[in-house]
Amino acid sequence: MKLKKKWMALTLAVPLSFGMITHSTMIHAQETKINIDNSYDTPSYIIEKWQAPSGLSKKEVVLSYLESNQEHFQLTDRSHINFNITNEQIDRETGTTHFKLEQLYKGIPIFGADQTITLDENKDVTAYFGKVIPAIETKNVAEKTTVSAAKAKEIAKAHIEKKIGEVKDYDGEVDAKRYLYEYKEKFYDTYLVTASTTQPSVGFWHYLVDASNGSIIDSYNAAHHVTAFGRGVFGDKQMFEAQAFNGMYRLFDITRGDGVVTYDHTTGTNVDITSLNKMFRDGSAVDAHANAQKTYDYYLDTFNRNSVDDNGQILISAVHVGHNWNNASWNGRQMSYGDGDGIRFHPLAGGLDVAAHEMSHGVVQHTAGLIYRNQSGALNESFADIFGAMVDRDDWLIGDAIMADGTMALRSMEDPTALIERRTQEPYPDHWDRRYTGPLANGGVHINSSINNKAAYLVSEGGEHYDVEVNGVGRDVTEQIYYRALSLYLTSNSDFSMMRQAAIQAATDLYGDESEAVAAVEQAYNAVGVY
Repeated sequence: MKLKKKWMALTLAVPLSFGMITHSTMIHAQETKINIDNSYDTPSYIIEKWQAPSGLSKKEVVLSYLESNQEHFQLTDRSHINFNITNEQIDRETGTTHFKLEQLYKGIPIFGADQTITLDENKDVTAYFGKVIPAIETKNVAEKTTVSAAKAKEIAKAHIEKKIGEVKDYDGEVDAKRYLYEYKEKFYDTYLVTASTTQPSVGFWHYLVDASNGSIIDSYNAAHHVTAFGRGVFGDKQMFEAQAFNGMYRLFDITRGDGVVTYDHTTGTNVDITSLNKMFRDGSAVDAHANAQKTYDYYLDTFNRNSVDDNGQILISAVHVGHNWNNASWNGRQMSYGDGDGIRFHPLAGGLDVAAHEMSHGVVQHTAGLIYRNQSGALNESFADIFGAMVDRDDWLIGDAIMADGTMALRSMEDPTALIERRTQEPYPDHWDRRYTGPLANGGVHINSSINNKAAYLVSEGGEHYDVEVNGVGRDVTEQIYYRALSLYLTSNSDFSMMRQAAIQAATDLYGDESEAVAAVEQAYNAVGVY
């Protein structure tokens, strides 16, 4: 049942304003399924067969569909609302076209208000996912912009360095993009400033800076922690691509995308790892380099995806980060691996599933862009675990190889409750009714991820869970379902209900609506209490 997908991706910036299309529209409500997002009282997904008016281009169909649902989306005042198509993907095997959009108010994107719309081979709409925020015009958004993007970057950098100390070098460019941002039921005109650091602390920093006065509205660190030819950390012989360099060899592979490179970060800066011959003796560096190559190959071979951004992005790993640091992290630009303290953790670069988990955060970043908070953040962590377990297919444990204290693993997808979450001192939840609802870990991103992990395990392996029987369909089918759901249907603010429906939709696309795969997905999410 395994399918390898080939995509044609077109990055677009097409603003679509209501009122352009005057054709009449027809809705065929055959088995229409609509789920309402309680926070905005607008649909989070619509599954239906909506017949496109004749004579329209695909982009015009997308606009016409949104216009036909304006009552659902509560867009009563449309004079300043429009939608921007940011990406179009054509799936040659299924004949479907998948659009990603963002909602704009007076030309400014609204943070977290993005959408996906799917067209079949006849240009009829079959699925909508996302969030549309109504009544922006009533929110009294400040429209006087006095702060420049450059100033917003300076403000965010000053705050970052006040928190962690002087940053001599940021990992890549510090970015700033305008967004309308909702905070405590009020909308602000802001710059979202993102910055990646390794020293003096690993971070993927997000700052929302008020464009009218420079104040910091909100901020969070979205660095994704695992919290937790040479020989690797545990003596395993690894073979990998390196590069001849100044009469020596260095850990730089130019055969994959824009490269796979591994650095020594002992001094606080990234330094080339070299050897006089083809035998490298730094176990952490050997494992980090080989595991990055294996993860790159997995995404290319399984999904025809060229690196985390599908455009060959260089994969950078830094080993020996910090002093006995018990962590590994993806900071939006690179992987960072600590050496562990030898008490709780071995060097974290030794885990293939750890490396695949971190790089999978990069894939999430460049697909659905799941916001690293609350339910969407838990899904972000879960996808990293799911693909970590797919790259390292030995078991359904995450981080089992790196544990020094005798603990089975960091997380178990097969039985989340077998492990105790250190902060809550409770078992990881394996059902929606047992979800964590407190403030820890950005609203439980590392805790509630186990609910979706259990669902993915059941889709693959089957079993009985809370008196629900699931017939599994295997890893090959499961990984295709979850990748398609992530890359084509989910949006930045997706919740668990949307996850369920996106997985059903992906399974339907790939294997048919009466397939074992669809039944497995439905029963798996029934078993974990997600509807």
